[in-house]
Amino acid sequence: MSVLDNFESWKDFLGDRLHQAQGQGMNQQAISELAYDIGGYLSNQVEAKNEQEAVLVDLWNAADQKEQHAIANIMVKLVQNEGTGK
Repeated sequence: MSVLDNFESWKDFLGDRLHQAQGQGMNQQAISELAYDIGGYLSNQVEAKNEQEAVLVDLWNAADQKEQHAIANIMVKLVQNEGTGK
C-alpha cells in the first residue's frame, strides 16, 4: 500500500518529512519552495488515489502560480502536527 492511497497516511508522511527538514535546519522559505515544487510534480505526474487528492489536483490546476504557492503553504501548515514526530 502506498502512502498516497490514504489521505491520513499521506499527511503523516508529509508531516514526518517536514519535521525531518526542520530538524536538519531547512528554513521556512526553502520548505515553502519545496512544497510548491512537489505540488506541481504531483499534479502533473501522479494520479490521485482518493477524493481528497483529486480535489487538491483540481484546485492546483485551476490556480495561478501565486495561488499554487498559497496551496503549498497551506499544505505545510496542515501537516505541521502530523506524522510520528508530533
